[in-house]
Amino acid sequence: MKRQLILEDGTVMIGQAFGSNEPTFGEIVFTTGMTGYQETITDPSYCGQIVTLTYPLVGNYGINRDDYESIQPAIKGLIVKEAADFPSNWRNDMSLDEFLKIKNIPGISGVDTRKLTRIIRKHGTLKGAICAETVNPNEIIKQLLEDNTPNNQVEQVSTKKLYPSPGRGHHVVLVDFGSKHGILRELNKRNCDVTVVPYNTNAEEILALKPDGVMLSNGPGDPKDVPEGVAMIQGLLGECPIFGICLGHQLFALANGADTYKLKFGHRGANHPIKDLKTGRIYFTSQNHGYAVSEESIHSTHLKVTQVNLNDCTIEGLEHELYPAFTVQYHPEAAPGPEDTNFLFDQFLLSIEKWKGTVKQNA
Repeated sequence: MKRQLILEDGTVMIGQAFGSNEPTFGEIVFTTGMTGYQETITDPSYCGQIVTLTYPLVGNYGINRDDYESIQPAIKGLIVKEAADFPSNWRNDMSLDEFLKIKNIPGISGVDTRKLTRIIRKHGTLKGAICAETVNPNEIIKQLLEDNTPNNQVEQVSTKKLYPSPGRGHHVVLVDFGSKHGILRELNKRNCDVTVVPYNTNAEEILALKPDGVMLSNGPGDPKDVPEGVAMIQGLLGECPIFGICLGHQLFALANGADTYKLKFGHRGANHPIKDLKTGRIYFTSQNHGYAVSEESIHSTHLKVTQVNLNDCTIEGLEHELYPAFTVQYHPEAAPGPEDTNFLFDQFLLSIEKWKGTVKQNA
């Protein structure tokens, strides 16, 4: 069955339908990872977006139970050059097409994803729709040009209530702005006693849980749409060590008086080089974000830039000059992608131990 991909700039592409038959609207983005499509599809940071996978063959190793980053995917649709009909892997449980049907996510294949990526790189991120071949493109374009972009993506993907992930080590409160399972996995691997809380939990409620440290998770959308997170972080500064990832990094910057802005087409993929300004080392990182912290806005704050992106010099790491708090724009938990910066979780735990030692001395 044929299907249309329609962009707000008037571009129309015809491809093959797979996955759900439901029409869908969303922001079209591209990601450059060569593998890890299951982790990408289930990453909550893609909430509300139609994801283009630039690697030409997708689905060849199927879907398995181990590689989920959330139970319920939040993407609006999937665009690929070719979707494998018969996956082959010892862990395979179902095909990509079967998975998307179960999760009610429409897909379109046979699209020139290289051309589509070039359009997005030239014009910036565009709104788009995947719909039946019989639909009038002009009617869809008219809808796309209306300002109907939702701003509650974090609310959609955050947990609705607190829940524990027990361990016998340091007690870490993980604020769920749309957290990937990989973050929880890395904390549990280090025997942390984790309490996961909703995005709108305030500082007083978090401190009442007696955390040794607080982790600010990744998540979707514009950080300025989450004022609750900004206020919460302001209430936590100086009270316990903080480690922020992706959206958590951006919210941390806003909480300290810095500013954020929307990138032309974002950073999404598993091959983004960053430079550590302290050591001069280069790391390859997994990234998924459409916003960045403004470098100019940092100068009037107590924040220090620790890492930068080697592709476009955007800020990739921050630390507070007065308090034990640091953040990164990328995903040190990878999934998918390189694990070059996995040590940052150990660095967070070291900051907790140092903080606890200081508190004991002052008691």
